[in-house]
Amino acid sequence: MVKVHYFFDPMCGWCYGATSLLDAIAANSDLKLELHPGGMIANQSIEKAFRSHILTSDARIASITGSQFGKGYIQRVKSNDPMILDSYITARAIITAEQLGIAPLNMLKTIQHAHYVEGKQVNRTEVIEGLAVELGLDKNHWQRAMLANQGTEQTNIAQSRLLMQKLQVTGYPTLILEKHETSVKLPHTAYYGKPDAWRQLIDDYIH
Repeated sequence: MVKVHYFFDPMCGWCYGATSLLDAIAANSDLKLELHPGGMIANQSIEKAFRSHILTSDARIASITGSQFGKGYIQRVKSNDPMILDSYITARAIITAEQLGIAPLNMLKTIQHAHYVEGKQVNRTEVIEGLAVELGLDKNHWQRAMLANQGTEQTNIAQSRLLMQKLQVTGYPTLILEKHETSVKLPHTAYYGKPDAWRQLIDDYIH
């Protein structure tokens, strides 16, 4: 089967902007989508001075991709309240969700919506837990699995970075299609807002 390797970070705004492109890949039964988290931010507080840059970047992302950033998120970025972003607990949540039967992309999208639309603090254990419950997972099972998986995100991210070096991936999001041991980087930035053309491009690569 043809694979698409998705190099991403849950706290990457451009990755949020690429959601519709990922949905098209996930819907294609001829493709296997593999997610590779990059570990961009390790439980880091975002300084007030940097937040205006974030808002400017987000406005550009929205303009180009059509993805919308919610009032809850924008108000949180504009506020004087602490804003901590963590790529690691969110990566562990995606790993754990897959083990418990939830598609990794579905967990990623749930985290992204909570962060970029609702403005929730997805660096917090209880917030992530609430998202898992929303997806139908048992709270106690989730808690045990997350505890058992402590540290697995670091291993997973280290493996992602090694694969990034091998495939010469330098940023997020990046989509690499693998077919018959040959890899090609998909030119996703040219297909924002062009769902039919994107699906046709993928089909052309597959066949």
